[in-house]
Amino acid sequence: MARLVIVSNRVPVPKARGASAGGLAVALRDLMTPGAMWFGWSGRLSSEPSAQPAIVEARGVTYATVDLTPEAYRGFYVGFANGALWPLLHFRLGLMHFRREDYEGYLSVNRSFASALAPLLQGDDTVWAHDYHLIPFARLLRNRGFQGRLGFFLHVPFVPPSMLEAMPVARELVADLCAYDVVGFQTEEHARDFRDCAQRLLGATVEGEWIRLAGRRVRAFADPIGIDAQSFAQDAVRAESDKAVQRVAESLSNRALAIGVDRLDYSKGLPHRFEAFGRLIEKHPEHKRRIHFLQICPRSREEVDEYRKLRTELDRLAGRINGRFSEFDWTPLRYSTRAAPRATLAGLYRLGRIGVVTPLRDGMNLVAKEFVAAQSDEDPGVLVLSQFAGAAQDLTEALIVNPFDPDAIADAMHVALTMPLSERRERHSVLKEKVLRTTAEAYCRRFIEALEAPSDARAAA
Repeated sequence: MARLVIVSNRVPVPKARGASAGGLAVALRDLMTPGAMWFGWSGRLSSEPSAQPAIVEARGVTYATVDLTPEAYRGFYVGFANGALWPLLHFRLGLMHFRREDYEGYLSVNRSFASALAPLLQGDDTVWAHDYHLIPFARLLRNRGFQGRLGFFLHVPFVPPSMLEAMPVARELVADLCAYDVVGFQTEEHARDFRDCAQRLLGATVEGEWIRLAGRRVRAFADPIGIDAQSFAQDAVRAESDKAVQRVAESLSNRALAIGVDRLDYSKGLPHRFEAFGRLIEKHPEHKRRIHFLQICPRSREEVDEYRKLRTELDRLAGRINGRFSEFDWTPLRYSTRAAPRATLAGLYRLGRIGVVTPLRDGMNLVAKEFVAAQSDEDPGVLVLSQFAGAAQDLTEALIVNPFDPDAIADAMHVALTMPLSERRERHSVLKEKVLRTTAEAYCRRFIEALEAPSDARAAA
């Protein structure tokens, strides 16, 4: 069997106390078997670029990392990846800042990744690159002579041609994605939008999931990511004894808990969510003093101006809502920018009567699946879910809302708080079955099977 090489922006190099529990590391855990390799940025900045990758071996897996210079980081990561691609792919054209020099920096870092990885590769390796940081990687690795199988998975949404065309290098990006053999997306809508872009911008021929371009065939298909729901459910039960979870439970004083957990990002719809909670208390005063809303949103990308502005706005909204509605013994909205351990989050989800997952646009959003997995079968909470999260395509028994409408979110929260136990159990039963079926292991298996399919099978598909 071919060796699997994972390539991503950051690499979860094992520390003394174990590997990072980041989202991608958890999703790909079943693939990190002896013989595999994971390559990417170390997360460190240095005055000189790495002459060659640093190698760490752990449990038979090779972790190979390179450092970036501050200048390369600014152009590649802050400038193009998160200043131009991220807002574009989340339908926020007004926040897209394109600078040609940032794009050149993005290409340069991808080129240096390809140059560093190429000497480590064997001819029959299978390479799987992840996310929007690495769109040009396949072409640049091919330029260094690699002829093996190359796959790519986009964890964030994709956009239709009419929106992608706003990006000055749209044709280059689509052509670079077509240099991969297989390109995976969270939903069929995202895959279809990419195929439409290849057809409209490059003149490619599209046949079902297949794109024909310049004598090559590329498969672009939907492969929704999942979680290890069984393990997460067990973590949630164990976390009932977690001290932080117990403190939150005691502080509720038998009040209901609505919980949201998101990275501090403008794509998550946090201001709309805060507004919605204020509307809930205003429109349905019977819930006053009977509910707490806990929003956990760890800070991220603070070097990007839009993120600093977002935090200021949330501080203002939280202060306004608590100033208007709080009483001496009741603070309705709790808002923290500190990260919490994964096990603690599982326990907090289990306390939740409502899971509020209302991004303005999201590739999948695994918080929705984690909330479902963590719930008690006997007395489950209710998931309020954005129609623009990839998870909404499958988790249709949630209360689906338009995240741009605070009143709709508030009304859904009211429905959740007043929903009979029998209906909560019925909805949860179906949702849990779906989350248990669409696991991280199934996601990995589907993609690797597509990527390693024999040539004759690919031709016949």
